[in-house]
Amino acid sequence: MEVSPLTQHERPRSFEPKIARLYDDLFRQEDENLADSDGFWREFFLLKPDKLRLKQRLNDLQPDDHETQQLFSRAVQQIRVGTGPMDENALDTLTVFLGVILAKRYTNQSADIIAIVAGLDEVDPVFVEFATALEGVIRSGRTGKKHDLFYVNMLMKLVQETSDTRLSTLPCRLHPTEIASKTLLVLGLLANYNKFELRNLYRLRLEDFVNEATIRRIVLALGVSMSKCRDHYVALQEDIAEGWTLSSTLNYIGLGVLAPTRPGTPVQRIDDKKEDFGDLPDPSVAVLLGTYDFTIANKVFCFNLISSVADAKLTENPFSAFLSFTSYLLHHAYRSSRATMYGLLNLLILRIMVEDMALCKSLCDPETTTSVRLCRQRQPFLPANPTPRPPVIPILNILIDTVNHNLRRHLDVQLYISTVGLIHRILSYLAFTRTRLSYHWSLLWQTLLSFLRFLITYASDFATRDPELPNLLKPFLATLALAVTAGESFLPDPGAYDDLFYKLVEASDFLTRFKKTFASYIDHLDGTVGIQSAPSTSGPASGPIDLLIQVSAHYHELVQAERDKGRLGNNPSPREVSKIIRQGYETLNLPSMEGLDTWDRFKEGEERGMLKRAARVAVEDSKRLMKSA
Repeated sequence: MEVSPLTQHERPRSFEPKIARLYDDLFRQEDENLADSDGFWREFFLLKPDKLRLKQRLNDLQPDDHETQQLFSRAVQQIRVGTGPMDENALDTLTVFLGVILAKRYTNQSADIIAIVAGLDEVDPVFVEFATALEGVIRSGRTGKKHDLFYVNMLMKLVQETSDTRLSTLPCRLHPTEIASKTLLVLGLLANYNKFELRNLYRLRLEDFVNEATIRRIVLALGVSMSKCRDHYVALQEDIAEGWTLSSTLNYIGLGVLAPTRPGTPVQRIDDKKEDFGDLPDPSVAVLLGTYDFTIANKVFCFNLISSVADAKLTENPFSAFLSFTSYLLHHAYRSSRATMYGLLNLLILRIMVEDMALCKSLCDPETTTSVRLCRQRQPFLPANPTPRPPVIPILNILIDTVNHNLRRHLDVQLYISTVGLIHRILSYLAFTRTRLSYHWSLLWQTLLSFLRFLITYASDFATRDPELPNLLKPFLATLALAVTAGESFLPDPGAYDDLFYKLVEASDFLTRFKKTFASYIDHLDGTVGIQSAPSTSGPASGPIDLLIQVSAHYHELVQAERDKGRLGNNPSPREVSKIIRQGYETLNLPSMEGLDTWDRFKEGEERGMLKRAARVAVEDSKRLMKSA
């Protein structure tokens, strides 16, 4: 019998995809001409990449392994050709490739990465070709969402370590909200790359961007992202205000025994979830970096953010979602430095809007109303009011909550500088434009005076002179003094003005103690604030704190005079004191003080350190997003 020329090989224990063998052939360097074979690369990109095995092969490479240069350049060429499915496989391969290469640590980071990707001699033409290939993918729109996702993912990986500004010619097609939000994240990273040292092309592009259709898509995507980030807080603790029910009504009037009973559900206290809340916000919050850059560079974006209405599929307007998330973020800002950083970034965004007269007018316009879900996860709670109101009202509510819920012995002075400064700017605008706002002003005065008591109580923690403390005391005292001198122009009725004076009378002793406790800071403040007072027969007032003490002392004298006449007892009722306050307006002589409604406009260079830290936090969050993708 004739012997068969065929030989039977031993059956392998496990089968591997053919692409795995091609990875081995490429990186083992057994055939020096293999990397130059067109047939090899055609077969390579026809096969769907195996991400896990490719990562394993790439992790074992050294900077002097030049096969990676061929892999990168061939993948770029295949993307430019645009033949499916080879271009999709090439994009997928590059996503894994850049993710592994850029995540490694090298002796000479930049030089070694260049050597691996393109080589020192070819880096310029290779990266120009790479940018051109990506631009072609985005412009063509042939493969839609999948290619856009690959593009954004790869660009995110590139930005995290290299941020090559030569990619500034790349446009962005923003149709799905997921793509738009990721692209906004990338734009934020690019626009912040060395922007204080170099002329950043992305930042300049944001300033010139006037395509309102694209801006509206960005705004809608931002709203969706903010809602998702907010929902992570709600998932840990549901805090929606309960409406009136039969049980709550009976309990309210003291007939709780008649209320129907129902089995209760165990509620986990917020203190039991400290670690979970400390991990928030979600990494997708890094999109706020791009939102900040768009806000400061482009007023068209700001107007669209304030005025855009919800899409048919959405339940809340983008700006409502932004404010709602800001409320939850600042409510828990004390839990981590990361949360505080994003909270400061959101306060900067609001500050930029408030400092612009046209934008602030939109925020205070009664015709521009919005309903915002505010955080109610920790007491004290503000009154729940779901009716649509001008945006400035939920903004003030957010600022009050920020003051109340971040009080700590070691106070985050920068957070309170931003918060109190924003309150001061809003009141300055209301007083300047004589805009009367229906608001629970009593809670604002109560919050500010409670903060004053807190500063007195923990004054010892400021024993070492804090260089930032005058920047907190300046707007804080100016806000209270402005309310006293110009409150009639923005408070809705005389009763609200009476309540302000009543609370100052109550805090009389604390005002005096505050001046003594922070005398050195206030002396420094009086020399820098630039407030001047006209001569007054009722006594000198060198600054806002003296004005407040003078007002309080004036009414104390009136109350004491009524006691001496036998018209008041030792413990007068609030109604009696309010009556004296109204009568005392005739004899109250307020000094004319200049500068109470002035503030320094935002200058990006003055916040350079904070913005650089925010950019680093956003980069780390983008890495976390990529790992979870």
